[in-house]
Amino acid sequence: MKLARTRPVKTAALALLGAVALTLTACGPGSVNEDSTTGGGDDTSEDAGNGGGEELSGSIAGAGASSMENAQNGWLAGFGDLAPGVTVTYDPTGSGAGREQFLNGSVQFAGSDSALDEEELAAATERCFDGDALELPLYISPIAIVYNLPQVSAEHINLPAETIAGIFAGTVTNWNDPEIADANPDIELPDLAIIPVNRSDDSGTTENFTEYLTAVAPDVWTHGPVETWPISGTQSGAQTSGMKSTVESTEGTIGYIDASQAGELGTAAIGVGEEFVPFSPEAAAAIVDASPATEDATDLRLTVELERDTTEAGTYPIVLISYTIACSVYDNQADADNVAAYLSYIASTDGQDRAAEPDVAGSAPISDDLRTRVEAAIDQITVSE
Repeated sequence: MKLARTRPVKTAALALLGAVALTLTACGPGSVNEDSTTGGGDDTSEDAGNGGGEELSGSIAGAGASSMENAQNGWLAGFGDLAPGVTVTYDPTGSGAGREQFLNGSVQFAGSDSALDEEELAAATERCFDGDALELPLYISPIAIVYNLPQVSAEHINLPAETIAGIFAGTVTNWNDPEIADANPDIELPDLAIIPVNRSDDSGTTENFTEYLTAVAPDVWTHGPVETWPISGTQSGAQTSGMKSTVESTEGTIGYIDASQAGELGTAAIGVGEEFVPFSPEAAAAIVDASPATEDATDLRLTVELERDTTEAGTYPIVLISYTIACSVYDNQADADNVAAYLSYIASTDGQDRAAEPDVAGSAPISDDLRTRVEAAIDQITVSE
């Protein structure tokens, strides 16, 4: 199939993104100056209100990871202000369902807490009109270990890595178990059964969490990294909202959830080396920065091999990277323009700062270096002939 760029895909997108001070270099349409920052003077504000995003029109749909629902809601609002002619929707169906919807062409982009596997990458070539999938790590967030113990007033309960594995494997069964008590000498723990709660749907959050369990305690958690919970007869909830609701409903429960949606539940500080580290955007960003790219990463697939078993101080290794998945080739100009513009907004300093706000998602903004590579990937989006 011959690929034709009937007009620069990102012409309208770049006019829009003048509103967040992203600029072109001489490399071609869509390239981003790595020194760009948010803000700008009167000309930038005028562009945001006149022209800019008004060149864009139509609608695109996304679906997938419920972990990034709050961030997506923030991005949809921010992008809508800049491009009022475009309707963008995001359905938090879960990572597995989102990838399936993307691959069968139901949506133009997807959110996933895990990268595409070999079979999915092959399917993506057909779905993307003989192009390739983009996998862009645009949402970085800790996975919080949340619990329902209203009688414990401490800010955090300390949980060693192997103890977390034992709780979810079913070998540590009471909140005053010596493994937990020894790590929390100043907390009076209740004599209460532990009720582990897991996701009932195919979940990238589950896969990220079980990758951590496998890395830190393979002799305790023997099920490996899985997207579908491998133990039957457990308490569970569908998607992030269902998991949270199940934990909230019963004392003694413990679960794993995107930290942005932990709410009023208690959260654990996890054992890393010689210290216990509570979740934070900074600690999540630290583990991502310390981790290499996967062996099969490309200039379009910016996938990361997280160092789950790190002992480096100040890192929080139970972290998820939600990839925004899109096509390098679309079959019509409107989809190509709108997807490129929306992804560019998400990757911009403005978009990342919006998601990082505590009342939005509290995520960890991507680095300037990663932003440059993301924009280079988005610049390759084109249109089939």
